[in-house]
Amino acid sequence: MTTPIALTIAGSDSSGGAGIQADLKTFAALGVYGASVITSVTAQNTREVTGIYDLPAEFITLQLDTVVRDLAIDAVKTGMLSNPAIIHAVSDHLANHRVEKLVVDPVMVAKGGAALLRKEAETELVRKLLPLAYVVTPNLPEAEVLAAMSIHNLEDMEQAARRIHAKGPRYVVVKGGHLEGPPVDVFFDGQRFQYFAGERIETKSLHGTGCTFASAIAAELAKGVEIAEAVHNAKAYITTAIRLAEPIGHGFGPTHHFGDLYRQAARYDILMQLEAALTRLKIGGIAAMIPEVQANLGFALPHATTSLEVAAWQGWIVRMGEDDIQPGGDLRFGASQEMAAIILTAMRVDPRCRSAMTLRYSNDILQACQAADLNIAQVSGWDEPVVVQQRPESLTFDWGVDEVIQRMGIVPDIIYDLGREGKAAMVRVLGHDAMEIARKTLMIRNHLPSH
Repeated sequence: MTTPIALTIAGSDSSGGAGIQADLKTFAALGVYGASVITSVTAQNTREVTGIYDLPAEFITLQLDTVVRDLAIDAVKTGMLSNPAIIHAVSDHLANHRVEKLVVDPVMVAKGGAALLRKEAETELVRKLLPLAYVVTPNLPEAEVLAAMSIHNLEDMEQAARRIHAKGPRYVVVKGGHLEGPPVDVFFDGQRFQYFAGERIETKSLHGTGCTFASAIAAELAKGVEIAEAVHNAKAYITTAIRLAEPIGHGFGPTHHFGDLYRQAARYDILMQLEAALTRLKIGGIAAMIPEVQANLGFALPHATTSLEVAAWQGWIVRMGEDDIQPGGDLRFGASQEMAAIILTAMRVDPRCRSAMTLRYSNDILQACQAADLNIAQVSGWDEPVVVQQRPESLTFDWGVDEVIQRMGIVPDIIYDLGREGKAAMVRVLGHDAMEIARKTLMIRNHLPSH
C-alpha cells in the first residue's frame, strides 16, 4: 500500500503550535507522510509575534519544485503566504504542477493579533490562489475580507460562502468559531450547504487551530477521503485536539495534535496498570477488606467525561475463601457506572485524581486509615436529598463524593459513607492512578489490628 503524502506550504512558528510545525504534526497524527515548503520564518511564542522574515519567492519555489520532482504529492495545504510576490510565485508553480487537492487556509492574522498577510497581498490571494483551491477554509474575519461583507449569523456565513465560491474555489468551509454559542462550520459545494456543528470548549489552547483544521482536511484528502467526509473528520480531529490540550505557555497555547493517539495508547496502559494493581492487592492479602456487596477498582483516561472513559471490572471484585480475591467479570471501559460516578466527580475538582476503589466499612478500617495518616472525610447516605435517594443506588455514588469535595475544597484520600436503609456503608479510596490506590489500600491493611 502506497503511503499517502501531503505537502504544506506555510510559515514556521518558533513556538511550535501553528504553521509548518502544526501541519506536520497533524499529517503524522492522521497517518500521512508530510513534506514542507517554508515561506516565512517567524519569531513568536504563545503571546506575541516579535518578528517575521519572508523567504525570497525564488527560494520558496525552488523548495516546491524540488519536493514535487521527487515525491508523489496527494494533497497540498497552503498557509501563511505573506506578500504578493510569494502568492504569485506559489500560485504559478502550483498551477504548473497541476495540483488538484489544494487546501487553502487564507492565513491573515495570528491568534495574538499580529498581521500575517500584508494588505496589498489580499487582492493577489483572491485573484491568483482562490481559483486554484479545491477547498478554502476561512474563519469569520478572513471570510469577511474575502467576501467583502460583515458576518453576524449563520445566514451571513452562507452568503459569504456563496461570494467566496464565486471567486473560484470548488468548495468553501466558513468556520463559525468566532460567533457566540456552539461553533458551526458552513460547507458549500456550489449548490448545497452542509453544517458541521462542534462543541464550545472553554480554553486558551487555541493557537494553530486554523492551520490544524486545514491540514487535517488535506491529510484526509491525501488518503482518498471525499471532501464532505474529510471536513467532518477534520472537525472531529481538531475538536479532540482542543479538548485534550495541556496548558503550555502564558498566552494562547497549542492544541494537542497527538492527544487522541496518546489516549488510545493510554487505554492499554490503564488496563495493564489495573491488572498489576489487582495482583499487588491479591498478594497483599486484602480479602478481609472486601465488602459483602463486593468491591471494585477503576481508573479513568485523562480528561475523561463519561463512564465509557473509565475502566473497571464488569463483575466487581469478590472475596474467594479467607485469603483470595478474584474479579467476577471482564475488565473493560464502561463496565461500572458506580466507579465512573466516583472518579468523574473527583476529576472535576482535581483532574489528576483518576482512580478509586471501594472497600468494606468498619471501625477497624477507619482507625487503620487514621493510623496510616490518610486524609479522611465522612458522608452519610441519610443526608442525601430526597431526589437523590429516589435514584437507583448505582446513580447515587456521585452525591457523596461531590458533597465532601465541595465542603473540603480538595479530593481526600478516603471518603467513607455511613450508608442508609437500602444502601450499604462503604469506604472509598481515591488517588491519581491504580497503583497509588493499591499502595494506599495496603497501607490501610498494614495498620489493621489483625495484621
